[in-house]
Amino acid sequence: MRLIHTSDWQIGKMFRFADDEVLPVLQQERLESIGRIGRLARAQGASAVLVAGDVYDHLRPAERTLRQPVERMRQFPDLRWHLIPGNHDFHEPDGLWDRLLRMGLPDNVVAHLTPEPAPLDAAGDAWVVPAGLGRRHVIGDPTAAMDAAPTPEGAIRVGLAHGSVRTFGNDEAAARNVIAIDRARTAGLGYLALGDWHGALRIDARTWYSGTPETDGFDLGGAGGGQALLVALDGPRAEPVVTVHETGRFRWAREQAVLTSAEDVRGLEARLRGIDRDDPSRVLVRLAVSGALTLADLELYQALVVAGLGSALRLLRIDGTPDLATSPDDLDGFGMTGAVRAAAESLMAQAAGGDADARDVATAALQRLHLLARDLDAGGGA
Repeated sequence: MRLIHTSDWQIGKMFRFADDEVLPVLQQERLESIGRIGRLARAQGASAVLVAGDVYDHLRPAERTLRQPVERMRQFPDLRWHLIPGNHDFHEPDGLWDRLLRMGLPDNVVAHLTPEPAPLDAAGDAWVVPAGLGRRHVIGDPTAAMDAAPTPEGAIRVGLAHGSVRTFGNDEAAARNVIAIDRARTAGLGYLALGDWHGALRIDARTWYSGTPETDGFDLGGAGGGQALLVALDGPRAEPVVTVHETGRFRWAREQAVLTSAEDVRGLEARLRGIDRDDPSRVLVRLAVSGALTLADLELYQALVVAGLGSALRLLRIDGTPDLATSPDDLDGFGMTGAVRAAAESLMAQAAGGDADARDVATAALQRLHLLARDLDAGGGA
C-alpha cells in the first residue's frame, strides 16, 4: 500500500513578524497546501493521508478557521484522512476536537481521539495505531500503548504520533512527550509517522518526521520545511520506501551581508534575486546587514535593496544597517561653502559617533539633505 505522511499544518498560525499584507497570504497558503497533499496522494496512488498532529495552531480557533481544513479534505473523497491531536491542538474536554465531532466530519476524515487501532483504508490490509495527545505536555511516552495495541493477524501496523524522540534539556518539561526511539521495533510497526519537528527527518528506516507542508520559519528554510512524505509498504515486515516530495510554495532564507562598497550592494541584490528569479514573490528573507558605506553607496543600497527588493520579495526583514563611511567626495556634493555644507559636516560628524540610534538618525537626515542638494543643483539652484 501507499500513504502520505504529513503533520504540523498549524492552521490559523500567527506570524508575529508579518504585517497585515503578508499575514493572510501565509495563513491562506497553509490551507492551499492541503490541496497539494491531496493531489500528490492521487498522483502517487496513495489511499490514505496520515496527519501526525497539530492540525490547528491553537486550541480555540474561530468557526471558519475550524471548518476550512475539513472542507479541503472533503474535496478528496477517494482518500481517507487520519488526524490526531498534537501539543498545539491537544484533545481537551469540550475543545476543538469535540466541536469538530459535533459539527460532523465527512466520511473520509477520521479523528483518532483514543488509542484504538483502526483500518487505514477500505481494503483493511493496514491499520493505523494512533497516539494523540490529551494534554499539551504528557509525562511519559505517549506511544507506550502501541506495543500491546491489537490489530488483525498479518495486517501492516502503522503508528501515528506527535512528540519528540529526544530531550532537549535536563528539566522536567524537557522530558515530556518523549517517544522511545525504538518504538517501531517494540510495537511491530511497519512505519511510525511522527509530528512535532517541522522539517522532514529520518530517525531510522521505519521512523520519520514529515515536517510541515509549508515552511514556517527562516531557520527551517534549508532544513526540510515545505515537504510531505510518500510511504510505500509492501507487507507487515517489509522495510518501507520513503520518498520526500516538495509541497511548499514559499521559500524562506536567512542571509547576512557585510557591505563596504557599491559592488557589495549589487552583489547582495543579485544574490537575493537569485533565490527565485522566476517568482520573487515566493521568497521571504531575513537579512542581517553590517559594514560601512559612503553616502552615495548608502543611497544605492536604499534603492536596490531596501526599496527594490523590499517591493519584489514577499517579505524582506532587515536587521541592522550599514554605518556611514566618511568620504571627502560625499562632502563635496554639498558644495564647498554655505549653510548646506555646514549642515552636512555637522550631520556627518554625528553619523560617525554617538550611539547607534543617533547615528541612524543623522545618517537618514544626511541622505535627505544630499537628495535635496542634488535636486537644487539639477535645477540650477532654483
